[in-house]
Amino acid sequence: MSKHDLVIRGGTLVDGTGGQVRRADIAIDGDRIAAVASRVGEGAREIDATGLIVTPGWVDIHAHYDAQATWDPYLSPSSEHGVTTVVIGNCGVGFAPVKEDLRNDLIDLMEAVEDIPGSAMHEGIQWEWETFPEYMDALDRREHAIDYGLQVPHCALRAYVMGERGINNEPATADDIAKMQSIVREALQHGALGFSTSRTEMHNTKEGAPVPGTFAERDELFGIGEALGAEDAGVFQMSLTHRDVPKEMGWMTDLAEETGRMVTFNLQQIDENPELYKEGLKGLDEARARGITNLRGQFSGRPVGVLMGWQTSVHPFFGHPEYQKWRKLPIDEMRAKLREPEVKARLLEGGELLTNALPPKAAIPLPMLKFLTGSTQKMYPMGGGHDYEPAPEQSVKGIMEATGKSAAEVVYDALMDLDGKGLIYFPLFGYATERFDAIEETMRHPQTGLSLADGGAHCGAVCDGSTPTFMLMHWARDRKRGERMPLEFIVKRQTMDTAHQYGLFDRGIIEPGLKADVNVIDYDRLGLTAPEMRFDFPASGRRLYQAATGYVATVCSGKVIYEDGERTGELPGRLIRGEQPAPQG
Repeated sequence: MSKHDLVIRGGTLVDGTGGQVRRADIAIDGDRIAAVASRVGEGAREIDATGLIVTPGWVDIHAHYDAQATWDPYLSPSSEHGVTTVVIGNCGVGFAPVKEDLRNDLIDLMEAVEDIPGSAMHEGIQWEWETFPEYMDALDRREHAIDYGLQVPHCALRAYVMGERGINNEPATADDIAKMQSIVREALQHGALGFSTSRTEMHNTKEGAPVPGTFAERDELFGIGEALGAEDAGVFQMSLTHRDVPKEMGWMTDLAEETGRMVTFNLQQIDENPELYKEGLKGLDEARARGITNLRGQFSGRPVGVLMGWQTSVHPFFGHPEYQKWRKLPIDEMRAKLREPEVKARLLEGGELLTNALPPKAAIPLPMLKFLTGSTQKMYPMGGGHDYEPAPEQSVKGIMEATGKSAAEVVYDALMDLDGKGLIYFPLFGYATERFDAIEETMRHPQTGLSLADGGAHCGAVCDGSTPTFMLMHWARDRKRGERMPLEFIVKRQTMDTAHQYGLFDRGIIEPGLKADVNVIDYDRLGLTAPEMRFDFPASGRRLYQAATGYVATVCSGKVIYEDGERTGELPGRLIRGEQPAPQG
């Protein structure tokens, strides 16, 4: 009797369906799961999973590797965290379709919206395309460790069809809409997984103007939506201004009903109105009562966490004239200068944080910058750890009240921690009540999906690409300030549920016939390292990075791509072209 290619022996199976965990062997032949049973035959290679948990590979549906996929075969950090499938091209930004004279504009947009270093993209991207199918083909020619699917970005689409009119957010004509619809249909026919747009005030150009498509009218949005309906393919993904979710709910519900396609949007708690997210959940309930189940709110597994340190995009001394004098020095020289007693004294003079010294124009709206740099009750020094559900007394404000120190003193000490590499955690969305209650309620809702980890993006401010690992650690194992959730539920939320949202029915569950994407995890040892700044992008571009421990093996398409946290060199990942049905029989 021939041996299986790979057998994962004796693990505790969490199969992705939400069903009860059980001990099982898994046999893999080629890129498919051949058998799941209490005992399977021998394998040419075997992994002993005794005492370990075995799950499907994570399916992350909100990443921004549009540029990175052209130079990084591992799509890191996602693959390091057990992700075997990512969906990119979110939030309306991306690199196709594009005319040659607008390439730099798309890079500038990506840099402004997603905080990916422009120098890295200029050096790293090798332009080989104009149309969206050509972009797909260009990526498909490259080798990758994990699978990835693409969406057509509205910003690029508008610029391609309308030129400066599109970039300047002028209304689309009927002819413009017809051309955009045709391009989206062509992309879907070649396997695009959907279309994305941005309607949020958070997404601006370098000059502070709203990105293309922000104010697109109903005829434009529904004209593009009709392309998805006509092809019976693709997801309509969007980023909204959080406070506008209730008033946008009506047309989104109509779009889901008229097209029959999945329509998905961000749904998070905000500080200015902590109860507003419940109106979004109510809107989803009302849609479901009408039989519209293809409208989905996207939640993040932990608060969108802005990290602030001397090397990040923003921090509480960002607008201080004394910091501005030294900010362009090499980092070691800057830290040394900021330690000098006279420099420190000028930084701490008055004890306040100078939010009134911020630049009047920036990609981040000025009110948001002031909120980030002045809200001491939202700032949590991280030290060498990573507590993402901290208590109020751990905040800068709490430390001020306990010690009598000024805001400037506490922030300075936090940033100078770890030899000047200290970070402050600022939970931006999802933490208005200083607990994860809103995230928990949203996560339990039947019409929401885990999303917004933003792997590959916000390189100088956010480090949430590690969310898939965090989900198991925090929600199922470690949570101290609220109820823990069953491991089976947390695994299902980022495997079967996310895969099926994008029509990927060939993965996300461990059962015979499905794709052999598997994680073998030492659950007790599963952990996160402290976030750190790395300079490993092209042109020495920076990015915040958080690694994982406890992944014994990650398997994609039957190949072991990571073993004990180390890359094996196997690159079985492929471009996903269109929805993937479950195998018959």
